[in-house]
Amino acid sequence: MNENEVMKIPGLPDNAYSELKPGEEYQPIMSPDNEYPEVTLYSVITGLVMAVLFSASAAYLGLKIGQVFEAAIPIAILAVGITTILKKKGGLGQNVIIQSVGATSGAVVAGGIFTLPALYILGLDKYVEFYQIFLASLFGGFLGILFLIPFRKYFVSEMHGKFPFPEATATTEVLVAGEKGGRQAIILIISGLIGGLYDFVVATFGWWSEVFTTRVVEAGQNLADKMKLVFKINISSAILGLGYIVGLRYSAIIAAGSFLSWYVLIPVFAYLGNYIVTPIGANVKLLIKDMSAEQIFSNYVRHIGIGGIAMAGLIGIIRSSGIIKKSFTLGFKELFGSKLTDNDKRTQRDLPMKIVFGGILFTAFVILIFFIAGVVHDLGLALVGLLIVLIISFLFTTVAATAIAIVGTNPVSGMTLMTLILSSVILVSVGLSGTAGMVSALIIGGVVCTALSQAGAFITDLKIGYWLGSSPHKQERWKFVGTIFSAATVAWIIMVLNQTYGFTGEGALVAPQANAMAAVIQPLMSNQPAPWMLYLAGGLLALILTIVRVPVLAFALGMYIPLELNTPLLVGGLIAHFVSTRSKDENVNKARKERGTLIASGFIAGGALMGVISAILRYAGYNWVNSEWQESHSAELIAFIMFLLISVYMIWDSMRAKKD
Repeated sequence: MNENEVMKIPGLPDNAYSELKPGEEYQPIMSPDNEYPEVTLYSVITGLVMAVLFSASAAYLGLKIGQVFEAAIPIAILAVGITTILKKKGGLGQNVIIQSVGATSGAVVAGGIFTLPALYILGLDKYVEFYQIFLASLFGGFLGILFLIPFRKYFVSEMHGKFPFPEATATTEVLVAGEKGGRQAIILIISGLIGGLYDFVVATFGWWSEVFTTRVVEAGQNLADKMKLVFKINISSAILGLGYIVGLRYSAIIAAGSFLSWYVLIPVFAYLGNYIVTPIGANVKLLIKDMSAEQIFSNYVRHIGIGGIAMAGLIGIIRSSGIIKKSFTLGFKELFGSKLTDNDKRTQRDLPMKIVFGGILFTAFVILIFFIAGVVHDLGLALVGLLIVLIISFLFTTVAATAIAIVGTNPVSGMTLMTLILSSVILVSVGLSGTAGMVSALIIGGVVCTALSQAGAFITDLKIGYWLGSSPHKQERWKFVGTIFSAATVAWIIMVLNQTYGFTGEGALVAPQANAMAAVIQPLMSNQPAPWMLYLAGGLLALILTIVRVPVLAFALGMYIPLELNTPLLVGGLIAHFVSTRSKDENVNKARKERGTLIASGFIAGGALMGVISAILRYAGYNWVNSEWQESHSAELIAFIMFLLISVYMIWDSMRAKKD
């Protein structure tokens, strides 16, 4: 193609989001019959820089609030802005590669931070080395890519128009709009600066509290003491932005799970605790009647949520059994039979199945060596660990991809909890328990968690490429490179944040998923009674929710993530609903919702990035926070006022959008 042809990029076809009629074909923006600039020095380097930056920021945010934002949208916006400023020719294909390589960050981060900080939480830090965290993230990321490739055609082509792919849709629209100019990048940068400075002031200078609670007034303190009733909200702009993107439906379901825990189950436990005269549970020394609401939540109620999450993963596997069979049938036909007719098209060409299956075997071999040399130091136990990794990663791959395709949320934490429970039971049965068992199970869990997270995120990238007309084999090849850089960044940032804040004690990072993993694995590996009845209660609750068609994973997540991290999600979801329903003109509502998405993405990216900078400053010894002031009721009241102001700003700026 010549340069003029490259620049003529049309909009998405009319059938981009609808099911195809019999005999109808989808023709992407970039024609399958032509070649376009995709993998260039510019796109690869920019993508890798994005992977490193967003890995660091996503790790901080995830450990702080338990939610890892998907980096696809903000990376796509930045790619569009940079490509436009540099006046790159054929920017669309290159922006897809930038986004695909850079978005590796969120996937690898989730796999690492949901599991591996539990090593520090359990006091096993002397057994933790950089290479263990790095290799667990790296090998898990590789498995996620390799296991997903055989499913690509099913999810992105055969199911065209049947799955909504919410995140992929938003990212695709950003990339297409970027060919007409980088105005969205300006909105993202401004909101990123506002949200980033807002969160930076709190984390670095402590001018106001991070959490507002009803304990600031005497009546609220009495309710918390006597009835264990307390309302809490984190005032972070990043969490507010996350709630906006999640939307009202799912943020409300998450909040409902949290409200069940804090306003039903905790008061019930507290009431019954008045008549219980001995401590209940492993490592529990206090009587229930002497516990705060937070302690009752941590020791008892959270385990019900864990059971619900594990059951949600099992339900997902059962529902996905047909997809697994169909997708791998296609893969084996290509491996052992004749090539499919559309494989010669640039837009339909995956990495050869011989490379994919060979890659799975090679990755399995190096994982085995890693387990022998750096984890369990025994061939038999290493083989057991390898089988756990391969079987569970394979089975849950379709669950992760389906969840992303339908709702844009990957239930990776619930699936990993089930992995830890199963692997702990199996390892104990073959003679590995105690400290060595906990280290082994957590690293195994880290590999599986990263594999599932990577698989779910990668289907988004491949769907974006399908809509736009990218070459999937190029996306697949360079995804491995992005994984290497993201895994190294995550390993480094986990160790830095541990030395700066820690994961236990006063002022530590919350790391809710890692704490949940630690809570599950410690009794199993220490020959202590695990709270099986609480897990069972959560599992049965999940079945009931499934019967009444409530999204189980979102509800169960709300049950075990602390209340203060779920309430700002609900506020963000309410803002998203408000700005997108005020006008009678649907085009105006759509424009406002999209502008709000850009603002929310800016809050998330800016807040998280500045959080990392704040952590690095504290790590270097620069700490200007006055803890006594920041924990005072006055600082809490200021925090509430500031949260109201930034919420009003989000509404005001979103409402400024015009339908053109």
